[in-house]
Amino acid sequence: MAMKRFCQPKGGLMKHIGDCVKFIRRQTDFRPEIALILGTGLGQLADRIRTVRVFPYEKLPHFPRSTVQSHKGQLVLGEIGGKRVAAMEGRFHFYEGYSLEEVTFAVRVLRELGAKALVVSNAAGGLNLEFGKGEIVLITDHINFMGVNPLIGPNEDKLGPRFPDMNEPYSKRLIDLASMAAAEVKVPVRRGVYIGVTGPCLETRAEYRMMRNFGADLVGMSTVPEVIVAVHMGMEVLGVSVVTDRCDPDHLEPCDIKEIIKTANEAGPKLDKLITKTIEKF
Repeated sequence: MAMKRFCQPKGGLMKHIGDCVKFIRRQTDFRPEIALILGTGLGQLADRIRTVRVFPYEKLPHFPRSTVQSHKGQLVLGEIGGKRVAAMEGRFHFYEGYSLEEVTFAVRVLRELGAKALVVSNAAGGLNLEFGKGEIVLITDHINFMGVNPLIGPNEDKLGPRFPDMNEPYSKRLIDLASMAAAEVKVPVRRGVYIGVTGPCLETRAEYRMMRNFGADLVGMSTVPEVIVAVHMGMEVLGVSVVTDRCDPDHLEPCDIKEIIKTANEAGPKLDKLITKTIEKF
């Protein structure tokens, strides 16, 4: 079945954002402080949210549809950790056939709704062989290896600067808060650099060796575009990965996506506790 594409209406991106924000505000006056993107197999956190309103993606103007297994496909507004949040149960990927403008559209909408911080989670392959399956890693930096950038094209000055600085895409303050929260809830965490690729195929042995030489600790097919757009709009970002498989080029075994999702699901309760306690500290 052909992927549905979204034509740019007159007014372009700003009109798209405005249409979606107006639609949501007609349904509720709830204004989130924090945006959450719940990645592959990591949607359980939404169950902890004291829900105010739920919007299936197909009901939201100009929203893409999540087509990936384990991604529920809805926006949940509510409270968790004493804070007002907007949680995306399921994200969008470049490999699904969407443009990066579409992939990152939700981040722009949530910022316009009021969210000043973004917490983004993902399932990632472990390039750093000290990382074990199921471990949680706080992202300290990233490498954009997708060959494309969501800010390419005319810049909307109302959204952010033409040349946003990427000195600290992942907030040191929030990483420190997450580390303190991890100690309190007794969830061990690592720190590492994430490299973003387009997918959908997994990497070759030679690619894993190259990425490790680049200094990457984790590899995945998401997160980087959303973070770039969040930084562009002045949001403070916390990124968290769950290691779902070990990317050891010298002992590489076939990888099963079902096993990846299973590992992410098993790590979910630990991640839920960590993010909930971290949000309390924001």
